[in-house]
Amino acid sequence: MRTLVVSDLHLGSRTRTELLLRPEAQEQLLDAVSQCDRLVLLGDLLELRQGPQWEAFDVARPVLAQIGATLPPDSEIVMVPGNHDHRLLRGWFDRRGPRATPLGLATEVDWHADELLGVLIACLGARMVRVSYPGVWLREDVYAIHGHYGDRHTVVPILERLGAGVNSLLLGEEAAQPARAEDYEATLAPMYAWIDTIAQAQPAERGRARGGMQARTWRRLSGSDRSRLRRAAVGAAFSAMIAALNRGGVGPLRPQLSDAHLRQGALRGFGEVLARLQVDARHVISGHTHRAGPLPGDQQPEWLSPTGARMVNTGSWVHEPDLIGEHPWSSPYRPGFCAWLEDGAPPELRCLLDSSPGVMNSL
Repeated sequence: MRTLVVSDLHLGSRTRTELLLRPEAQEQLLDAVSQCDRLVLLGDLLELRQGPQWEAFDVARPVLAQIGATLPPDSEIVMVPGNHDHRLLRGWFDRRGPRATPLGLATEVDWHADELLGVLIACLGARMVRVSYPGVWLREDVYAIHGHYGDRHTVVPILERLGAGVNSLLLGEEAAQPARAEDYEATLAPMYAWIDTIAQAQPAERGRARGGMQARTWRRLSGSDRSRLRRAAVGAAFSAMIAALNRGGVGPLRPQLSDAHLRQGALRGFGEVLARLQVDARHVISGHTHRAGPLPGDQQPEWLSPTGARMVNTGSWVHEPDLIGEHPWSSPYRPGFCAWLEDGAPPELRCLLDSSPGVMNSL
């Protein structure tokens, strides 16, 4: 079986950074889709956190229809929601209730046609679609999950990490926790719901800024902003804030935001998830961080989890200038990555847009 894994398309983003709105980029993805037996959409397919959900669907609908129409006969789509489209799971979680069977590593998700997830699946128009959460087994030795649970352990002070830290204090989380998917949902899902509620109330004219706030902040604090005095002032205030959060029990957090610290923090956090959930896999595919890897030049030991799994990250399909920097052709944050999986072979990381100079030169 030939499996194509893509993540973080973020269709419907108000920042209009999703590359699949460009015909040449869409063509490259559709060419790969036409050759697979199974397409795995590994989270953040939709951007539901920047505005009302109908806006995202208006943008995403024609792209999703093309994906569904391009799939070969008898092929399958597997969806694994992430944090930016966690809202897709709301109806399912409501029906499950508190006494449902534990989530485990991969639970089949059902849906109703009038629910958000049902509307999305109708947009795809595919004959065979299944949804799994929090992850899915692609093979006996290959597990795939969006990767957002890693935010619970990263030392990088992103919004989800701060919210999860506060929630863990409020819940009185024990030292051994989180140990199950439900534990991660308990600290992360309230943050997702809060962000979703704000997004639904956004007026149409809001949210069209260039890129994300966190990316712009990292750029300033990591040394790429041109004003040294401003960077020093912001950096001092940032370090003081991190120290206060650590004293308050929200941490451990660190103020370092270099590319290396971002990469290492995300990998260690995700590796901690695999260890706590006892994921017994030789290969684990994820997305979420938008940092593809491992790539040539990466330190291979960093991409091995505490459980011994080789971690592969499928990057994203969004253009984020504040992360890509001045050399998009070599940036690990460049868009267009995927994982290709065939029977008996390890996941192969590919950048489908590397063969599209028109797209890459425009970044």
